[in-house]
Amino acid sequence: MRHWADEQDTASFARALAAEPALRDAFIALDGELGSGKTTLVRYLLRALGVTGRVKSPSYAVVEPHDAPDGLAIHHFDFYRFGDPREWDDAGFRDIFAKPGLKLAEWPQNAFGRIPSADLAIKIEAMPDQTRIVTFTASTPRGARLIRAAGA
Repeated sequence: MRHWADEQDTASFARALAAEPALRDAFIALDGELGSGKTTLVRYLLRALGVTGRVKSPSYAVVEPHDAPDGLAIHHFDFYRFGDPREWDDAGFRDIFAKPGLKLAEWPQNAFGRIPSADLAIKIEAMPDQTRIVTFTASTPRGARLIRAAGA
């Protein structure tokens, strides 16, 4: 568990995580209430990976694809409004998860039973003083490497 005092702590974590080669084919689940900082973390991570342009929450599109300059395929999911299991198959999400690349998913519990187990689960809790309490849970050796590399 870590305490992030401000967005600079989020950015520092994202830079450390981006430097770890195991990230290239990882699945990271992001949990937290609305406004806790999930999309902010994704934005800093994508920037650290060299992604330019607008990084927006995929709340309505469910998934936003990005390509890092080195060719890394990145898919940012937001399952907040996900409700129809047929949408999973129709949208080709199964194919995305089967391919190499970085997958980041906000609100993963809304796609439970459809998505694979995350390598790393990150839970962000917003505190009344605007700081964040962040909990990291690794479900795979890759997830454990990511936690160690990021100093979490």
